[in-house]
Amino acid sequence: MNEKSENGRSWHAVVATLFPELFPGPLDTSLSGRALAGGIWRLDTVNIRDFATDRHHSVDDEPFGGGPGMVMRPDIVDSALAASANLVDGVAPIIYLTPRGHPLDQKRVRELADGAGAVLLCGRYEGIDQRVLDAWDVEEISLGDFVLSGGETAALTLLDAVVRLLPGVIGAAESLAEESFEEDLLEYPHYTRPAIWRDRHGGENTVPEVLSSGHHGKIAVWRREQAEEITRTRRPDLWAKHTTRHAARDRARK
Repeated sequence: MNEKSENGRSWHAVVATLFPELFPGPLDTSLSGRALAGGIWRLDTVNIRDFATDRHHSVDDEPFGGGPGMVMRPDIVDSALAASANLVDGVAPIIYLTPRGHPLDQKRVRELADGAGAVLLCGRYEGIDQRVLDAWDVEEISLGDFVLSGGETAALTLLDAVVRLLPGVIGAAESLAEESFEEDLLEYPHYTRPAIWRDRHGGENTVPEVLSSGHHGKIAVWRREQAEEITRTRRPDLWAKHTTRHAARDRARK
């Protein structure tokens, strides 16, 4: 069966890269792999080196102003982006994975999942000539304050985050609703059988008693309290966003 999104089209990812052999990689397994085989999403790669014009297929050159490393050339990247944009009919955002980009969050992931697809530009060396990024109005996204060898692993991570939100990939919608970062909260702890594991407490059941009570209201309250406490202690930045947003809601209701 060839499943597709509600509008009858597959979510379409195009990756412009010097290493197309890295894709789909791990995305060809588990939920994302089944969704790819089922047509819920599509993946194309564009080899940037195919647009090189010299016999050595060079894609980079020395930076103006001096300094270490090499920079990917604007003319070659421009041709690769033109080919990439053409595959998605020019309706998908172009995203460059770079440490200097805006931090990726669940809100942006959801926005991408609600769209038609995305073109992901993977840089190498010291980066990409700024002129081509400006010319294509490229959105710059970062996965965190660290540096990778190239954008490919970041692109795989972004795609994994988006694909799992597409309709039909994960069966239970409530599973997505309770995940970390919904309402700017981290997820509560999980427990399963056996109820007693590595008995270090004289036979005491170390699973929180409320989870075995069968009282769904009390369980919901406990989980909410746990999510709030974990967020408050581990991610004060998220907790500040959460409290600010709820304060704004309270003011709007008055």
